[in-house]
Amino acid sequence: MHELGILEILLKRLHQKLPQLRAQIGSTEVVMADFSRLPVQCPFIALMPQWDFLNFLAEHARRYSTFHLRTQAEVTGLIEDGGRVVGVRAKTPGGALEVRAQLVVAADGRNSIIRERSGLQVEDFGAPMDGLWFRLPRKPGESATSLRFDRGKIVVMIDRGDYWQCAFLIPKGGNEETQRRGLERLRASIVEIAPFLQGSRQ
Repeated sequence: MHELGILEILLKRLHQKLPQLRAQIGSTEVVMADFSRLPVQCPFIALMPQWDFLNFLAEHARRYSTFHLRTQAEVTGLIEDGGRVVGVRAKTPGGALEVRAQLVVAADGRNSIIRERSGLQVEDFGAPMDGLWFRLPRKPGESATSLRFDRGKIVVMIDRGDYWQCAFLIPKGGNEETQRRGLERLRASIVEIAPFLQGSRQ
């Protein structure tokens, strides 16, 4: 962002700065990473909702005459010519669409149509956990450690200003078991690791 000349404009958007990444393990807080001493333009992590960041990029990309953003367009297949990928086909509310390009980047998610049509192989690293994401109200002046570990439980907390964006990590494929146990059991597990959230509901 600095090299593009838009860093200062970006940092005027609502965001949270993390000069350090801290974790609470039981009752002990530790510094897992310290960015404040790095010899870089921004010695911190800036957290902002993904949609705000993507809207910011699109807004500034429109300065370039060759930039075109198509929303509500779903890729359905590839256009090939002589064994090369030269574009994509998509469906939109206005009908079918073809986009031709010298370079096609597969950035269409974990169930990527482009990857499937290209025959690219997925390298599965076998992540052992899933995350249940939710949000809770944040009281004025309230602060918390970003990562909290306690007796087999992990909670991730991201400060979004007036609310916490949280993830409670569960074993891979454990969503049905979590639902079977019920919402109150889940709440109790979260409060056990982050007691200050007692009474927060959303």
